[in-house]
Amino acid sequence: MISVRNRLQLSSGNKGFVFVLCVLFGAACSPKIRPVEKPAAKPVVVKPVQPIVVSKPVVAKTSTIALILPFNLDQLDLSANATRDNLSKADLAADYYQGFKLALDSLTAKGSNYKLLVFDSKDTAPQARALAGNPKIRSADLIVGPVFPDGIWAFGSSFTANKLIVSPLSPAPPERFKDNKLVTVIPPLEYHAWTAAKYIANHIKPKKVFILRSGYSDENKYIIPFHKAIDSLSKKRIQVSSTVISRGNFDALLAQMSATEENIFIVPATDETFLVTTLRALEKVAQNYPVTVFGHPNWSKFEFLKPELLQNLKTHITTSDDIDYKAEATIDFIKEYKRIYHIAPSEYAIKGFDEGYYFGNLLNAGADSLAHLDKALYKGLNNRFSFIKTANYGWVNTHVTILKYQNFELKKAE
Repeated sequence: MISVRNRLQLSSGNKGFVFVLCVLFGAACSPKIRPVEKPAAKPVVVKPVQPIVVSKPVVAKTSTIALILPFNLDQLDLSANATRDNLSKADLAADYYQGFKLALDSLTAKGSNYKLLVFDSKDTAPQARALAGNPKIRSADLIVGPVFPDGIWAFGSSFTANKLIVSPLSPAPPERFKDNKLVTVIPPLEYHAWTAAKYIANHIKPKKVFILRSGYSDENKYIIPFHKAIDSLSKKRIQVSSTVISRGNFDALLAQMSATEENIFIVPATDETFLVTTLRALEKVAQNYPVTVFGHPNWSKFEFLKPELLQNLKTHITTSDDIDYKAEATIDFIKEYKRIYHIAPSEYAIKGFDEGYYFGNLLNAGADSLAHLDKALYKGLNNRFSFIKTANYGWVNTHVTILKYQNFELKKAE
């Protein structure tokens, strides 16, 4: 159960790790149990800071959530010589926990009750396997974590209880884990490729799409699902041409390009040298040919890719992070987070809030809710949740947004 909120001063260096120590040795409790009402018929649609629609009062039950995060307390350097890199994973854990707990606090204020158990994964496989046998975790109603892929694999392969395991922050493809109990919240790369293909097929409808490759096999993680999607969506009416570009040389492609219709280029690379050389060369091509580029979702994080260049190429980027800072719910969350923790929320805190609110609401709605995530749609602060059930790899959130450079910044593509 959750009630008492922490009001701790956080510093920029170690972000209040005294609070983390306290968290690991206890769960907060809410003595107040308020009557709540039965959820409406599915599908359930929830929004931040709003309860599920209800019909008649019932006594709130207490749901237990096990939260497994990489605080790595055994190896923290809290001396004056501590570096930011040394504390980054623990910062991630603390931020996510604070956002998650704030979500449960919000639901508790509306009559729900939760018991939150917090465990340190130490970011090691042996610790993750050990936690998989912990009776408190095995008896929890929901498990959230571990965070990183190796920990998810180690925990999931050792966890035999029939409980959902939420992967809260990793976009690693679920087939890597082969676990039908897994819930992948962050859309994997293949869903970015599918979203780009759907947008191209439905909105642009070109005759041909060019895939520009650097030669690294890792790019196939994007290329293969994109090619499959564009073939399926267009019934193979859109031709796909895949070419390795060397030193920005486009001579072999010029004869295939249209001088009047938009030429669509898919660039799944993330290598800095290749991208800078190729995109600058493509900018010159764009002086004589209509060019539109679709890039890897990580491009939005690359400072070496200048907005002016990307806008000249009419660049589109997919994302699962889509925060509207002007939205009332976002403003309210940031104000409340700052009031409690005395610092602005990071992206991990926002994701923690979204996931805490979503799964907390479902636990309050009844046991069957977790078995039907596809019917529980959610518009969060960071992203929407639209889950599908895969054949062998659990639940996957598929919602991805298309952004386009306009006025030298990324905005939703119309």
